[in-house]
Amino acid sequence: MVRSMTGYGKGVAENKDARVTIEMKSVNHRYLDLNVKLPKKLNFLESTVRNKISESIFRGKVDVYITLNEHSDACYQVSINDAIALKYYESISAMAEKLGIDNDMKASSISRLPDVIEIEEIDADEDTLSELVLTALDGCIEQFVQSRIAEGKRLETDLKSKMDEMFSLVEKLEARSPKIIEEYRSRLLTKVHELLDDNHIDENRIAQEVVLYADKICIDEEMVRLKSHVAETRSVFDLDKEVGRKLDFLAQELNREANTILSKSTDVEIADIGITLKTLIEKVREQIQNIE
Repeated sequence: MVRSMTGYGKGVAENKDARVTIEMKSVNHRYLDLNVKLPKKLNFLESTVRNKISESIFRGKVDVYITLNEHSDACYQVSINDAIALKYYESISAMAEKLGIDNDMKASSISRLPDVIEIEEIDADEDTLSELVLTALDGCIEQFVQSRIAEGKRLETDLKSKMDEMFSLVEKLEARSPKIIEEYRSRLLTKVHELLDDNHIDENRIAQEVVLYADKICIDEEMVRLKSHVAETRSVFDLDKEVGRKLDFLAQELNREANTILSKSTDVEIADIGITLKTLIEKVREQIQNIE
């Protein structure tokens, strides 16, 4: 299955105490480069998150953003320090009596004094947080993978079209290749007739020259391998695993054969087909860099 290395996914999970949101996005990379950013309170889950993502995603530079929003009434506890409040009240009452002034101290006034009200952050239950994070992560990964598959289908359609073009070009090479030998033999005979006064021509010598020339420019093996690589590339699309590295290797082999054909070419038509073939292979190689 062809899956793009470019993707995006989002997952959300919520209960009465908190809400977890996870977003993932990725771009091309030779291997899996996983970058997870999460709140300090969720640090204990980083290894679990990484392992779960690695089960479904195999290549690409993947950035994962995890946010935790806790409901204020669930994550904080407010309490009154009665002992300190009492000390404040007794001290202020004594001061008022000593100075002979009214004691207008009220509860609201005492509550504003330092250390009377204590706000304590409640430690969240790790099991509950784990359940939230993993639920959000499942949804995020599913959406992320589906986005990669959708883009992969578009890449596969384009690549298959280019494979068909390559096969057509190889067939043109096969049709043109035998004609080159006959044209060379004809040119050789014409040249010999021009150089010799008589019409006595050593056919054996001519045959030897043609054989040497044919061996020098022969691209039969390259054409066979090109066809084989094109067919294998098409079959890779149906594999139920990551196929990017396999396709990258095949693209290199296709490029190698095209280079060899161009290096052997002495015919303008063959050279034109070879250049077109090489240009097409380069486009394929660029597309393959996007595949997981």
